[in-house]
Amino acid sequence: MASRVGRICGAGLLKSNTTNCLRQGNAYSTTRDFSKGKKALLGGLGVAAGGAGVLIYTLDKAVRASDLDLHPPKNPWSHNGFFNSLDHASIRRGYEVYKQVCAACHSLRFIAYRNLVGVSHTEDEAKAEAAEQLYTDGPDEAGNMFQRPGKLSDYMPNPYPNEEAARAANNGAFPPDLSYIVLGRHGGEDYIFSLLTGYYDAPAGVIIREGQYYNPYFPGGAISMAQALYNEVIEYADGTPATASQLAKDVGTFLKWTSEPEYDDRKRMLIKAIAIFSTLAFVSYYAKRFKWSSLKSRKIVFKPKE
Repeated sequence: MASRVGRICGAGLLKSNTTNCLRQGNAYSTTRDFSKGKKALLGGLGVAAGGAGVLIYTLDKAVRASDLDLHPPKNPWSHNGFFNSLDHASIRRGYEVYKQVCAACHSLRFIAYRNLVGVSHTEDEAKAEAAEQLYTDGPDEAGNMFQRPGKLSDYMPNPYPNEEAARAANNGAFPPDLSYIVLGRHGGEDYIFSLLTGYYDAPAGVIIREGQYYNPYFPGGAISMAQALYNEVIEYADGTPATASQLAKDVGTFLKWTSEPEYDDRKRMLIKAIAIFSTLAFVSYYAKRFKWSSLKSRKIVFKPKE
């Protein structure tokens, strides 16, 4: 027994082998053949990636509403959910709200009249909407610019010729373009609805300058846009009661569509993908069972030689 213990101790089996483990780990390392310059480059890229992540997180926190602003509540929009599409009747009504109320100050410069076809209007209706606007075109044969009625390929007109004119008409405030406003604001359509219906008298201690209005959902609480939606401020063509909340809901749905025109297409692709991959998964499972059934059910018998 003593001799066996001596042989074990002599072989070093009872000694610490941390150094050997480290050497073995280095032997399998994929960076052991890298030069010092390459290792420094990879280290610098890692630090830069980490710094970029921290910067993105900091900027995201900076653009979010502060704790002093009221966050919009979640509303039960009909298009929420994996398989729910946008309400196209609401999109059409929302276009009416934009045309009669919002278009006086806000632009939709990334939306053309052809985008309305098949979504909220027929082709003839979209052509009629475009023809109501006059666009500068040319030059003609004499080299002069001329005015012509709009067509489907034209984008919705800007109410102001430039940013300076827009600021001059709105006490220095620049009305933002609404094409992607839902994606550009935290809360999306909930923010739009709450902002349009959230005008109140300023509470005690809050000073609102002349030409501004109190809205707790707007960052800072002071907004230069006056309340635009009131009960019966417009009349819907389909006879829907035009309450302030209905107007805000419809224009919120319309701006959701302008921000994501592919919204319904994406939902249809999801349904198709689920159907196709479910079928492929079933076929794959059946093929696997069919191929492996003979191997799993076979019996191996050992027959020794006599």
